[in-house]
Amino acid sequence: MATVISDNITSPLGLTTEQTYKAVCQGKSGLSHYPCENGEGGWNDLPFSIEASLFNKEQWDKIMVDGFSKFESLVLYSVKAAISTLIFNKERAILILSSTKGDIELLEKGEDIPSLADAAKKVSMAIGIENDPIVVCNACISGVSAIILGQRLVDCGNYSNVIVCGADVQSRFIVSGFQALKALSEEPCRPFDIERLGLNLGEAAATIVLSSEMNSPKGWKVDKGAVCNDAYHISAPHPKGLGAGMALRKMKDADNPISVIGVHGTATMYNDQMESKAIEMAELQDVPLSALKGYFGHTMGAAGVLETIIMMRALEDDVILPSKGYETCGVSGKVKMSDKSVMVHGNTFVKMLSGFGGCNGAVRVSDRFLPMIIVNDILVSQTHSVRITQDEIIVDGNILDVKSHGKEMLTEVYKTKIGDYPKFYKMDMLSRLAFIASELLIEAEGQRSKGKSQKAKVESQRAVVLFNHSSSIIADRQYVKSIEKDDFFPSPAAFVYTLPNITTGEIALRNGYHGETSFYLLAERNEKLMQRVIKSTFIDRDIKSVIGGWIDCPSEDKFECDIRIYVKQ
Repeated sequence: MATVISDNITSPLGLTTEQTYKAVCQGKSGLSHYPCENGEGGWNDLPFSIEASLFNKEQWDKIMVDGFSKFESLVLYSVKAAISTLIFNKERAILILSSTKGDIELLEKGEDIPSLADAAKKVSMAIGIENDPIVVCNACISGVSAIILGQRLVDCGNYSNVIVCGADVQSRFIVSGFQALKALSEEPCRPFDIERLGLNLGEAAATIVLSSEMNSPKGWKVDKGAVCNDAYHISAPHPKGLGAGMALRKMKDADNPISVIGVHGTATMYNDQMESKAIEMAELQDVPLSALKGYFGHTMGAAGVLETIIMMRALEDDVILPSKGYETCGVSGKVKMSDKSVMVHGNTFVKMLSGFGGCNGAVRVSDRFLPMIIVNDILVSQTHSVRITQDEIIVDGNILDVKSHGKEMLTEVYKTKIGDYPKFYKMDMLSRLAFIASELLIEAEGQRSKGKSQKAKVESQRAVVLFNHSSSIIADRQYVKSIEKDDFFPSPAAFVYTLPNITTGEIALRNGYHGETSFYLLAERNEKLMQRVIKSTFIDRDIKSVIGGWIDCPSEDKFECDIRIYVKQ
């Protein structure tokens, strides 16, 4: 059982967990107003005002490390603080980093941008861990996804210690994208309130250290987790909260009732409404809720880890913290939200998040005594494979006859072999590559021709797990061009595709898959590590098969995709 043995929060409210938690208990918020007068002089030269939770100069002076970028320094600062008093076997340890855009501000400045995977490797080496790190890039649920992955790798016996750090730094790139989606509020956010206008963004880092070696009666344990896809829309949540409700259902345990649910609570109109319906769907409407975005804003890759730590501290004090900004319920689902502290006596909570690409995650954390869990070796077989490079396509060992090369080759295959999904033409290059590869894979499997009952099983029991190194770099570069200072025209569609997990969302949407969808970044292609992650996905007993593998697309004329169907034996 993965036990939490240390943590750290580095936020605008404080550079330690203790400072941050104390500020929250005092009702303080990190949110501040950054004005823009007459469309000029806004934060980072943005032509609009924002409300956000950002580090000040004095804090950055303490965080920055020579030779490291702002993002890398923030991650290193939090990780070092979390492990400063620990002694553990670094040969049996791994760093898992959750983030959405990392050092993306460097790309805006015209500088070379390191892959998030390279940044993670740099931090990992700096703390003396040579095992290749894993970056979870699963949009807004990245933090929860990272905790779930950490728990699985511990329970599979792969590592004795897993350091899970979530971090993001705000930038013109990110803020303009959310503004393009009309998701931002210029006032402090009001989760679940009838007068909510949108979200505020924030920056932070938060770290949890998980261990297999601490199994005392006291101490927080990551019990289980689940990720489910809506298979509804790439940038909008399912109106009935389907994926989130499915993930929450998996968190229920008759012998271990949930004391509180930490909602995503972004204060956007559709997310909060969806969450209320998901909670009803899971029949958890009588469980009190906790919403923390009013203190920190939406810290993206850090949110799942940061909010999990705050909830641990609050439950240790037998309290549910006030949902700052909430006054009057503004959702149709029946929920228990309060603007005042609520006393609660319990030992189990659930943290839930939802994000672009239709992904929804939930993780259950408990301080009750749980027996040591080591999952026996999961036996997996491979059934079908597709390999695509800029020069050729190979399906189950057979070379496909194509006339084109590079980007045009993918369009040729779509026209000659698929042709019934015009959304293909709206996709970014990485998503097109994933789409074509998955279509050929599913065709080889024969699922297209099977009956409805067989398809329904696949839809609920299949996961999509992909890896690469360069994230969504092509889409990133294209989006940067749309926010140039002299020609500011951010495209919401272009922004959404700057999240690499949209590839898994596109596959889920096309095929109606409601199982797990996850995207990971690695410093280099590491088959052994990829197999560990894919096998660990089967800890979710509902998952019977996985479409998984490597898909990297550093340019339109150079790409590689090698994906397969893995089946649990």
